[in-house]
Amino acid sequence: MSTQKAIALLQQLIAIPSFSKKEDKTADVLEDFLKERGCPINRAGNNVWVQNDHYDTQKPTVLLNSHHDTVKPNSGYTKDPFSSQVEDGKLYGLGSNDAGGPLVSLIATFLHFKSATDLKFNIILAATAEEEISGKEGVESIIPELGRIDFAIVGEPTLMQLAVAEKGLMVLDCSARGKAGHAAREEGENAIYKAWKDIEWFRGYQFEKESEMLGKVKMQVTQIEAGSQHNVVPDTCHFVVDVRATDAYSLEETLGIIRDHVDCEVKPRSVRLQPSGIDKGHPILEVAKTLDMETYGSPTLSDQALMPWPSVKIGPGVSARSHTADEYIRLDEVEEGIEGYVKIIDKLNEIWK
Repeated sequence: MSTQKAIALLQQLIAIPSFSKKEDKTADVLEDFLKERGCPINRAGNNVWVQNDHYDTQKPTVLLNSHHDTVKPNSGYTKDPFSSQVEDGKLYGLGSNDAGGPLVSLIATFLHFKSATDLKFNIILAATAEEEISGKEGVESIIPELGRIDFAIVGEPTLMQLAVAEKGLMVLDCSARGKAGHAAREEGENAIYKAWKDIEWFRGYQFEKESEMLGKVKMQVTQIEAGSQHNVVPDTCHFVVDVRATDAYSLEETLGIIRDHVDCEVKPRSVRLQPSGIDKGHPILEVAKTLDMETYGSPTLSDQALMPWPSVKIGPGVSARSHTADEYIRLDEVEEGIEGYVKIIDKLNEIWK
């Protein structure tokens, strides 16, 4: 599959609104595109996946994954977000950078290796839904149907630098409880004061372990709500904490440490979005060294957070362009993405044991 065909597919995808949970039409396009190239299609909801021609259940399997949903365009757009116009070597449009460029580059890479007979591993390509909202009907929903996966390459805009670790996310709803009373008589027990002690702990606490790639676990109180009127001592105070976890702890371990240190009630909205990190002995790190690729730890969330197997994040484009007005990807970045992915798979196949 040529770069030109990959870009033509990307333009077709950009032209179709594909907001999270409403990606059915782009899923149709992807299904038809892969069918035309001889791929037996698997589809569940708005998730589409295919296997290489010589898939062998006795071999390990590498997953190539990216998403085809987008956020909604913001009010700063000066161009039609669905026009897919090219100017000065840049392809503009909603989802062009996040993650259309990585997606079509991975599709081209899959098709490059689709009929190869000398691979030491299987390849599955999965174009999935609901990544932008970490939805339950995206990649997470098809994990049981994919079979054994030994390693995943997740396509996101990283300037083709290799993210070998990624922070996880846990949102906490915290409640401190006191006793109501009349403010003039200093009655009751003020829940705000009780909450404040715990809020100060969240502000200053440093976790003992620090991730080599991701640094420290970071916690930030982002919302607070208490009180009914000026002369009533509040009996409850609710606040929200955004926790950006690292691969030094699982979310469950992080939650346990928090509960050991605060008096308020702590309820996580989810422990689905786990941090990730690649083992130091994994062959992808030898690939990165051989190809002189920069490795780093990513602070931004992707579908890696939902994957139970080793994974890395890499792709053409720039993370800072994601969700911005007049989003674009350079045409030469798509070409570099395809070339880079192919080199990674070739080198991984050489050293895989």
